[in-house]
Amino acid sequence: MLHLITEISRVTFIVIFAIFTYDCFNALKRNTSESRARSLYTRQTAMIYLFLINGNLLLYFNTLDWKIFVMALAEIVLVTIAMIIYKKIYEMASPAVVNNMCMLLSIGLIMLTRLDMDKAVRQLFFACVALIITCIIPLFLTNVKLIKGLKLFYIVISILLLGIVAVAGRTTYGAKINITIGSIAIQPSEFVKILMVLFIACMLVTDVSRKQVFTTVILCGVLILILAYSRDLGNAMIFYLTLLVMVYAATQKPVYLLGGVGLFGLAAVVGYFAFSHVQTRVLAWKDPLAVIDSAGYQISQSLFAIGTGGWFGTGLYQGMPKKIPVVETDFIFSAISEELGGLFALCLIFICIANFLMMFNIALQINNRFYKLIALGLGALYASQVFTTLGGVTKFIPSTGVTLPLISYGGSSLMATMLLFAMVEGLYQYRGVKEETDDTEIYQRYAKKNRRRR
Repeated sequence: MLHLITEISRVTFIVIFAIFTYDCFNALKRNTSESRARSLYTRQTAMIYLFLINGNLLLYFNTLDWKIFVMALAEIVLVTIAMIIYKKIYEMASPAVVNNMCMLLSIGLIMLTRLDMDKAVRQLFFACVALIITCIIPLFLTNVKLIKGLKLFYIVISILLLGIVAVAGRTTYGAKINITIGSIAIQPSEFVKILMVLFIACMLVTDVSRKQVFTTVILCGVLILILAYSRDLGNAMIFYLTLLVMVYAATQKPVYLLGGVGLFGLAAVVGYFAFSHVQTRVLAWKDPLAVIDSAGYQISQSLFAIGTGGWFGTGLYQGMPKKIPVVETDFIFSAISEELGGLFALCLIFICIANFLMMFNIALQINNRFYKLIALGLGALYASQVFTTLGGVTKFIPSTGVTLPLISYGGSSLMATMLLFAMVEGLYQYRGVKEETDDTEIYQRYAKKNRRRR
């Protein structure tokens, strides 16, 4: 009986997610009518709930653990509250962004429950905390004078936070990435990413002279160097790529883009010879099977898992994802590919691509240059992290130890990503605000005007 349920669920998972993905890309069309869009978003919402129900039922049949029902109820309540909050607070926001966030969060919770119940519970708790914090994002975004006036705060607090980690952080797999407060491990770099985006936007919104660009690059370079010193090279690369995109977007000068690409290549060569663990990861990347008993074990197991899953997956609890080290964090995509299938994994990649396209599209619709730069920076930040994570687990690039946004286990990563999505929604809500004034009252009146339209 269990085998039959598992076989049916393999197909059900893919069908549900394929429908959701199809509607996700339909939402990107500009000529979609209001009634069709409403129907599309309603169907997406239904797919999220069906995914949670299907996943948790299968988890229960495999474990016979009554806690699964508690988790299922909590997940459904979380998703429902998230949709209500975004509808009420972000009244003119994009439903597609909210739906994508909830679906990816649901996938992460289902997989974490399958891998480690305790970590799934903690992940759910952090999601609830992040959801509460997102309620103040619109208030923060309406006060543009405050946001611009804090540029010194952004860079100083960022340097201090990363500096504390570099000096007193806990070493994990050769890198200092977090600090421990009591029983809670915090990864400041996840939040510093957003602070850096705000800082760059403040610096380049009105002044794109060589001196200003140079100053911005130097100060952000300090953050990247601290990360390199801490051996957190994955996040260092994400920081650099985000900086490069924002500088080019602000200046629109190809010379900065080409120079940045060249500098990135030079930094990669220097990093290879400067850090022994980078040489080890490159060796594992080039031929993981040759060093499968040491450095290549993790990536080899990842590739085995992806290959074993095939197109339709083995089914939940039918694979062996726990053979992959740190599968709950850096390599959760491999576990998804093994047990939910290659088709499901492809849809997941498409959803991540759609998220970036939505963020990019939102940035294009924003009239205010300052908000536009922030939106572009957040989109670049998200895309860089997704690329770095998926590239590492599929052997496209050397492994970097970066989590998959909204899916991998990690409270700091989850909260930072949910804040990122909330900021994108908030920026979309105020996309019609003109560049002509920074008066907070104008932004507030615009918000009220939009509410009256609804």
